[in-house]
Amino acid sequence: MTAYILRRLWQMLPTMLGVIVLVFFLFNWVGGDPAYILAGKMSNPQQIANIRTQLGIDQPYYIQLWIFIKQIVTFNFGNSWSTGESVANVILTRLGPSMTVLIPLTILETLIAVALALAVAFVRGSKTDRMVMVACTVGMSISILVYIILFQYWFAYKLGMFPVQGWGNHFTENLFHYSLLPILIMLAVSIAPSLRLYRTFVLDEVNQDYVRTARAKGVKERRILWVHVLRNAAIPIITNVMSNLPALLIGAFLIERFFSIPGIGREVILAVERSDFPVIKAITIYVAAATMIFNLLTDLLYQAVDPRVQLK
Repeated sequence: MTAYILRRLWQMLPTMLGVIVLVFFLFNWVGGDPAYILAGKMSNPQQIANIRTQLGIDQPYYIQLWIFIKQIVTFNFGNSWSTGESVANVILTRLGPSMTVLIPLTILETLIAVALALAVAFVRGSKTDRMVMVACTVGMSISILVYIILFQYWFAYKLGMFPVQGWGNHFTENLFHYSLLPILIMLAVSIAPSLRLYRTFVLDEVNQDYVRTARAKGVKERRILWVHVLRNAAIPIITNVMSNLPALLIGAFLIERFFSIPGIGREVILAVERSDFPVIKAITIYVAAATMIFNLLTDLLYQAVDPRVQLK
């Protein structure tokens, strides 16, 4: 196990280096000269030259790339161009609010979608099964903006059950007060596609030989689904959940924007609007690193769920 983990971590290095080089050249060639952005419209050539010297972008590309690598390793991307706040502090302070929403969301979505997928698979081919699939298709066809507007209007404005937006200073207040409606909205949006996908995973296992053998031995259908089928269907379910985790950080920007949650997704949108390159580059690099780490954790979870899986 230890040898496998070390080997996988070693294999991540060239991939990570490729991501770093790609991000570096994209921001240097496509992003334009940051000195002109920072200098503003009322600037002169001397101001632009001074800014280029301060940022180190008057150096050769290989020196700039080395500086960029050192920034990544030391977690020091300097300060935000728009606010002057340390980029490291921007990421650390915005990560907490995002996790407060996304971790409960991921747990609830996975448990509910798996339970519903097993329940629907139990009555597969029936009218209930077809009605649930139609409802999922309809739910997936509706934009998340519609969910946000309707839920804010009815649950927050009309019924007063939740705050329309905001964020506090205490974890319990944020989790049980401000984040409940965003979590509810994202559950309404995400359960339909997850249910359809997990139902497919379950039905792929239902007709396998081991299931027919269990039925022949007289094992009850509920036990077959919840014990035997679920354990084998857990492998693709884990793959889906773990692969979506890094994307959730950035993909929740609409929720964070509409509910004024100071998270990573909202910060990305603000950074793009302000052309705040240090923040964008830092988040891009660390999301890529998180993706590779989650892929490693996925492989380790495979063996935890199914001991037959060999990590080589």
